[in-house]
Amino acid sequence: MALRMWASSTANALKLSSAASKTHFSPALFSLSRCFSSVLEGLKYASSHEWVKHEGAVATVGITDHAQDHLGEVVFVDLPEPGGQVSQGGGFGAVESVKATSDVLAPISGEIIEVNTKLSETPGLVNSSPYEDGWMIKIKPADPSELGKLLGPKEYTKFCEEEESH
Repeated sequence: MALRMWASSTANALKLSSAASKTHFSPALFSLSRCFSSVLEGLKYASSHEWVKHEGAVATVGITDHAQDHLGEVVFVDLPEPGGQVSQGGGFGAVESVKATSDVLAPISGEIIEVNTKLSETPGLVNSSPYEDGWMIKIKPADPSELGKLLGPKEYTKFCEEEESH
């Protein structure tokens, strides 16, 4: 019961971001001991529970496995149009689940070059494949140095464990 109440309050507090277009990830997984979630090597993470994979001139963005797990079944994803601008920490969309609706925040600034249109018809991809099919937007980063302000896999894992203990 306490976990269910915590999950509901956490879902309300989560700030999430999105990414578009299918990207294949093959990095190793870290298991979060208390979170029952996975964290991937090769990605950067925001404390608002978004992930970023930066490849060349493109950064793919989505919400983490930890975030989708606490949200529960995702029933709707609201994404912006390509061509718009996002600012690091600013909202660009929303994820609605059976538990709550949460804003999605941009982990980095830049121009949105693609959105994952599959999520409008199949929002559950955020749950079943948060790091691959469930990505939300792709961004052309305005300032790649912003990636240095994000958490690595080990730091994000520790952040989630500390968050779980409160």
